[in-house]
Amino acid sequence: MNQSGDLISPSHLSDFLLYESRERGDILTNLKLQKLLYYSQAWHLALKGKELFEEDFQAWVHGPVLPSQYQRFKNFEWRPILEEISRPKLESQLDQYLNEVVDVFGCETAVSLELMTHQEPPWKEARNGMAPDQLSTAIILKDSMKRFYQSL
Repeated sequence: MNQSGDLISPSHLSDFLLYESRERGDILTNLKLQKLLYYSQAWHLALKGKELFEEDFQAWVHGPVLPSQYQRFKNFEWRPILEEISRPKLESQLDQYLNEVVDVFGCETAVSLELMTHQEPPWKEARNGMAPDQLSTAIILKDSMKRFYQSL
């Protein structure tokens, strides 16, 4: 995000989260990266009232997924993402905000983050009563995310 407040690309956000997590000694899997992306967007909607990026999350079996970033790192499967990543230059407020996201959610395991999203209304509403193992590309609405996280 630049000084004019433009949106960040999901790839830049992934790069930041991967780089920052590595700096703290945590190598992310695609599952954990997806949850950090989700909470970055969700809390930005709640606290700042606007999205970080346009792409929508889908309510997959293992929780919210950003399809572009899932596809980008799909070849790592369940293993740690070891791709060479540079730290993107971000506007200082955004950098500070994303560091707070990593502070709060980075210490959780991928599975505990998945379980958290499964307990929260945005993912559950998007899945609308589907079986737990039913595949889905249902969109998790940004309004639902904003409303729920603002209520906390």
